[in-house]
Amino acid sequence: MAGKIIADTIETGAGADISTSYVVNGSAKAWMQYKGTSTNAVNDSQNTSSAVDNGTGDYTQNFSSALGNGFYSSTNMVAQGNNDSAGSGNVDWMIYYSQTTTALRVTSGNGSSSSADMFYVALTIHGELA
Repeated sequence: MAGKIIADTIETGAGADISTSYVVNGSAKAWMQYKGTSTNAVNDSQNTSSAVDNGTGDYTQNFSSALGNGFYSSTNMVAQGNNDSAGSGNVDWMIYYSQTTTALRVTSGNGSSSSADMFYVALTIHGELA
């Protein structure tokens, strides 16, 4: 049997009321933890239909459900890990390349300013769903 819960507020254990729109709007709408070296694989995700390796240090996360607009916020993290050929001791970086309502494309690299594949790529999206 399918059902639904309808509520305008949620009460905390301390008795404070929180608007349900605050909870819904503030929740991540998509996230992905991806292995960006050799076997390229999505380790775990939500609202992610696929991930694409576009080349060295260049990845795209495709969303299962589109976002309402292209002005969402993304939080990105990369780590070389133990199995990365780029070595250790480098400062890793990631920047967004492009974002649309259906995908986020990012590029990553190391301290030498060159593009590099990363062992771990983590992306989290906050915004509105379409």
